[in-house]
Amino acid sequence: MALRRSGRRAKIAATMDDIDSPPEDALAARPRRGRGAVGNPDVRFAAWSRGRTDDGWGSADEAAEPLATTLIVDQAKSILSRNDSPDVPFEQSINPYRGCEHGCCYCFARPTHAYLGFSPGLDFETRIVYKPDAAALLRQELSRRGYRPSPIALGINTDAYQPVERRLGITRGLLEVLAACRHPVSIVTKSALIERDTDLLADMARDDLVQVMFSVTTLDSDLARSMEPRAAQPQRRIEAMRHLHAAGIPVGVLFAPLIPGLNDHELEAVLAAATQAGAGSAGYVLLRLPHELKQMFPDWLAHHEPGKAGRVMSLMRQLHGGREYASQFGARMRGSGEFAEVIAQRFRLVSRRLGLDQGRRELDCSRFVPPRPATPQLTLL
Repeated sequence: MALRRSGRRAKIAATMDDIDSPPEDALAARPRRGRGAVGNPDVRFAAWSRGRTDDGWGSADEAAEPLATTLIVDQAKSILSRNDSPDVPFEQSINPYRGCEHGCCYCFARPTHAYLGFSPGLDFETRIVYKPDAAALLRQELSRRGYRPSPIALGINTDAYQPVERRLGITRGLLEVLAACRHPVSIVTKSALIERDTDLLADMARDDLVQVMFSVTTLDSDLARSMEPRAAQPQRRIEAMRHLHAAGIPVGVLFAPLIPGLNDHELEAVLAAATQAGAGSAGYVLLRLPHELKQMFPDWLAHHEPGKAGRVMSLMRQLHGGREYASQFGARMRGSGEFAEVIAQRFRLVSRRLGLDQGRRELDCSRFVPPRPATPQLTLL
């Protein structure tokens, strides 16, 4: 199988890795063990739609079978993505994976899977597209004449340390290139797997080249298990934060997403726990529901938090002028109105009390050294 991304030079080839594709039954809107989405909505660009019918034998009421993961090779031509959004604090980023096996039910990146012809639902967490040549492509781009360094955000759209990284090591390869070139990098993750790369990160931290932010959404293990089924448990993320801090690596915490009526009451507790683990900075992002998520997230609430579903969606509409989501810069991350201001005030107060209001850490771009060309010839100096 081969697909081509419209408007970008990339070819995707499927490799089954002896793992089966998700079955047709993935259409069923019901929870799956170890998966976050409760269905597989149609791709919004498709000219067709699918439906599910009951055959009368009770099959629609049967427990859904677990779904395996399919790995798909992305034969990308470039690895750096540029950004000019005014409410995003980085100019360039790298996403070694598309799709994310963490399966977070709220992930704002889910709709991007539709660009590949896959559903933002179960496909997003079971059909993982990876870039095996990522490190070589990064060396190539950093070697270009005229390249000017600015901090690279690693794994922003989907987590660079999701479970498959343990086997593929693509993120590790990217960090090795960045460390060799003394290029600054910022990382956001929900995974304790980042501890594996403590040696590289500690080396970079000595030259002020790295910042690691841990996304901690709740301290409630049961809620985390249903919202983020394959991410590290919250306490394990806190432990990983403590481990990196002890190694001299700057760490911070993101309370993201803040979901009103579901986890917003934990804001102060999460920031306090992160401070005790060494966090030196903090941020928060309001739940975002672009495209298919407007229906997918309420479906998740109906299955997992039915008693809170009405209140959560009512509060989301209050934060976005009567709609579930507003995509305007600034408002999409924070919301607007009185309730949004109450949340912002709470965050400011707790950040000031815990010493987390020092502002964004500035990384050092002056140490950058372009990669050596891939040649056996030695340099003169």
